[in-house]
Amino acid sequence: MGVVNVTPDSFSDGGQWFDSHRAIEHGLRMVEEGADIVDVGGESTQPGAQRVPADEELRRVLPVVTELARQGVAVSVDTMRAEVAAASVDAGAVLVNDVSGGLADPEMARLVAASGVSYVLMHWRGHSHDMQKRAVYTDVVQEVHDELSRRMAVVVDQGVDPGQIVIDPGLGFAKSPDRGHNWALLAHMDRLADLGRPVLIAGSRKRFLGRLLSDAEGSPRAFTDCDDATVAMTALAAFHGAWGVRVHDVRPNADAVRVARAWRTGGADLVHGRADAPRARGGQ
Repeated sequence: MGVVNVTPDSFSDGGQWFDSHRAIEHGLRMVEEGADIVDVGGESTQPGAQRVPADEELRRVLPVVTELARQGVAVSVDTMRAEVAAASVDAGAVLVNDVSGGLADPEMARLVAASGVSYVLMHWRGHSHDMQKRAVYTDVVQEVHDELSRRMAVVVDQGVDPGQIVIDPGLGFAKSPDRGHNWALLAHMDRLADLGRPVLIAGSRKRFLGRLLSDAEGSPRAFTDCDDATVAMTALAAFHGAWGVRVHDVRPNADAVRVARAWRTGGADLVHGRADAPRARGGQ
């Protein structure tokens, strides 16, 4: 899943793809580099970010979603608003990536149920401006597992077919980079698999990687200098059975997925000396 942030303030590439024409070109390039899905978002969710009005979010994402879908790209919309999700699905999006897991907008589950599109349900404890204050756990793996399970039950009760759901542990969202929360979740991906749904890992360039790679003085590595670490995380996530990985730099991560797949299968799916890239469309 390639990330296209149509925002001026996203943590690693804010403003780079804010122009819709550049965002469309970037999305198409990601597909050429191996992305199965292009995830288009118009609202930053980095720690401390403030929300934008719905009409501004729509203005940002709709031209990009519309044109990418018109060109045959499998498009995901990264939004917490049912209004934005509905307009994007009408424009051709096949997946709604909701970082709030339906908590930010009570209409989201009904929209997903009615549209039949796939739905990424992420673990979430609050909006960006104060989410890190909520990063308090006794057992982060068990609590994230249980909170995701409860959210799944709620959205299914509202009409969402379980087969539409992909779960996301929410790396970086109400998870402290200094307390090992993110690493514990990655080390125990098998516990998330107990929920019976595919798992999306979205850790590309996030703060916990920068903290891991801090220099001798303790200064975290810059976001854009964490791409190699992201590739390592992608390879491990793919090897351990993740359904998908959400990344900023597609080509090396797509390569990592191919290596992990060939390693897991002992090369059983090699065709003429090349492992076909696994396809992860729609989440079904």
